[in-house]
Amino acid sequence: SNNTAIGIGALFTNTTGVSNTAVGYLALNAHTTAEGNHAFGTWSLYGNTTGEHNTAVGRSTLYNNTTGSNNVAIGRNSLSGNTTASGLTAVGYFALAANTTGPINTAVGYYALKTNTTGQENTAIGYQAQELNTTGRNNASLGYWSLRENTTGDYNTAMAGNYALGNNTTGSYNTAFGYFAL
Repeated sequence: SNNTAIGIGALFTNTTGVSNTAVGYLALNAHTTAEGNHAFGTWSLYGNTTGEHNTAVGRSTLYNNTTGSNNVAIGRNSLSGNTTASGLTAVGYFALAANTTGPINTAVGYYALKTNTTGQENTAIGYQAQELNTTGRNNASLGYWSLRENTTGDYNTAMAGNYALGNNTTGSYNTAFGYFAL
């Protein structure tokens, strides 16, 4: 009850889910029993079955999400690879696009944390910030290309500068403040 579906295949398999909104071609298509999901855009939250309280705005946002809950994805393909992780925020084109099971990440910006798969508790703000991170955790970056090359390094902080720690790949426990620092 209290569901709204607009578009071919939107909320198509819903059985007992309540308070869901699906607007767009195949939005929330696989959804069955969850509540409080809002999908706006073609294929948004397409594979969601029981994940709850997710918001997806844009084409293919949270596309593969099945059971992940409390996620926000705004921008084409943001969080499109996520399956079960919860507590994620992705704002920007392809932000956190490859994330599958890495929980509690925040990415704001074009390609921010784009290739992150299982890394957790990362915050990336800026154009391509932490773009190549895959499994690194507890990293924080602010600025264009900040920590961009990091793949597996943990506990790094790159602030207030474009390219800060931009070439770090696997190093951990680094702090850089300023343009091209470290």
